Amino acid sequence: MAPSWWQILIVLVLFVLLFGRGKISDLMGDVAKGIKSFKTGMADDGPDEPEPKVEPKVIEHERKTPQARKSPTRAKAPRKQKSG
Repeated sequence: MAPSWWQILIVLVLFVLLFGRGKISDLMGDVAKGIKSFKTGMADDGPDEPEPKVEPKVIEHERKTPQARKSPTRAKAPRKQKSG
């Protein structure tokens, strides 16, 4: 159930009575300062700084001649002898 307009109005009136107009404006000013400092912080992290170039590492190895692949073998269990 969504709150109706008169319920929202009552909550807003109680909010203003509890905190007063001065505290609300101070709170909004603090929020605005926080947003502004966040934006300047994000602008400082921009692509202005050149990224250091990293040389790729090369691993040298000897190439072996290809060998015929054998299928993997499983160890076979010894067969039980039939006694008769």
